[in-house]
Amino acid sequence: MAPIEILVVDDEVGIRELLHEILEDEGYVVHLAENATTARALRDKHDPALVLLDIWMPDSDGVSLLKEWKAAGRLTMPVIMLSGHATIETAVDATRIGAFDFLEKPIGLQKLLASVQRALKTGRAKPRTALNLSELGASPVVNELRGRMELLLAEQRPILLTGEVGVGFTECARAVHEANTPWITLESGQRLINNPLEILESARGGTLFCSEVSQLSRSEQRSLAFMLGKMASYGVRVVCASSEPLGQLSGEGRFDPNLYASLSASTVVIAPLRARRADLPGLIERCAQAFSVDSPARLSPEIRALLESAPWPGNLIQLQSVLSSLLLSSTEDITVEHLQAILGDLHQSSVSDQPQLPPDFFDLPLREAREAFERVYFENLLGRESSNMSRVADRAGLERTHLYRKLKQLNIRFPRRAAAPSE
Repeated sequence: MAPIEILVVDDEVGIRELLHEILEDEGYVVHLAENATTARALRDKHDPALVLLDIWMPDSDGVSLLKEWKAAGRLTMPVIMLSGHATIETAVDATRIGAFDFLEKPIGLQKLLASVQRALKTGRAKPRTALNLSELGASPVVNELRGRMELLLAEQRPILLTGEVGVGFTECARAVHEANTPWITLESGQRLINNPLEILESARGGTLFCSEVSQLSRSEQRSLAFMLGKMASYGVRVVCASSEPLGQLSGEGRFDPNLYASLSASTVVIAPLRARRADLPGLIERCAQAFSVDSPARLSPEIRALLESAPWPGNLIQLQSVLSSLLLSSTEDITVEHLQAILGDLHQSSVSDQPQLPPDFFDLPLREAREAFERVYFENLLGRESSNMSRVADRAGLERTHLYRKLKQLNIRFPRRAAAPSE
């Protein structure tokens, strides 16, 4: 059997030599390139089984070289991207073009070898299509969610969806699923305990979805943990969901710690509708079009404004349910009275969901009162602008770096995609 050849492309001599030593010790034949020009020549000369490609190089960045190979029909081998300073957007772009994996420097030995072995088993790289999360919206919050999920898929890891009830677990799982492959909903019972490999076989090449993993018994949880270790062998995407705090349940002994350890590093948080109000107009329009087939009723601008201002504690499922009842029970233009009859006190409760000043605000010392006001002010802006940091900075009249410092000072969480560069 001919030795497996790997091409390492990195402008740092120390990285090249380290990777050369590690891979050579594993029995691979390693070729080294310090720039894109040399990489092109060595790729054509040796036709390597795998390429480790640095993103930042002096003559051409790795993503551009990846695009070049794809356009020329030369992306015939898996490519693992390497970088110490790349953004999530760069990583997502690379995987969409066709990169097999993305590793951040400094690269751990075990993680490197595991990725190399998976890539060599997979063989020819396949371009990845962007996930379609239009059923959840198109706001920056949803775009960040999409990027996180695409990275986990590129790494062939299970996905744990967390969030409030009704945020759209099934919609996210369906977005992961590839057409014309098995879709299996994992159900509790003796089959899960006694025949986990049978379930994996039925899902081979497709998607296995567990809608509320916290509801499984401890025996079922242990069986699922076993299945996660076998998912790559069966080519199965595993998506679990939970509206319960699994970390807390695990600490209390009510959730299998091994299963939690396998899932916790792959957590994807789905924000509630009240945290991404920019999505509401599009979601309302989407639902209105879906139900308009069976209803002549239409939503006036006034009705849409009321719907957009409601708090939606039941999130996407509640929004869909209310619009279904509203449209399918009407034969003419919908009135405010009709909407209020269906919403009940939903709209009236919206005020309580907004950030509020503490009851003793005017009794606080000036420093504490200022901090309380600033916290409510910025939480309100983040909610109104769906955590779009550029718009929040503009509205507040601050430079973005000043805004980041202020939010950290007030212990207000903001999206990872907008994290400020290290200083």
